[in-house]
Amino acid sequence: MFWMVGLAARDGRQFVYRVYAPREALPGDLFWAAFHRHEDDGGPRVSDAFDAAEIWWIGGTGPAAAELTVHQY
Repeated sequence: MFWMVGLAARDGRQFVYRVYAPREALPGDLFWAAFHRHEDDGGPRVSDAFDAAEIWWIGGTGPAAAELTVHQY
């Protein structure tokens, strides 16, 4: 049970990150967690526009892990 966050790169690629966060996490928090992880990894420039990101939930309807962690997918 986790979130997936897709970030559009300026070169046309998309980087997707798995974000472990509660089901009720705010989309902005999910976006910024993935964005900062990408920036820390030194990847190519991605859009910092929230509207350019794709965010979707993977898993059941119950609560997920309480802490927010990010993993590149």
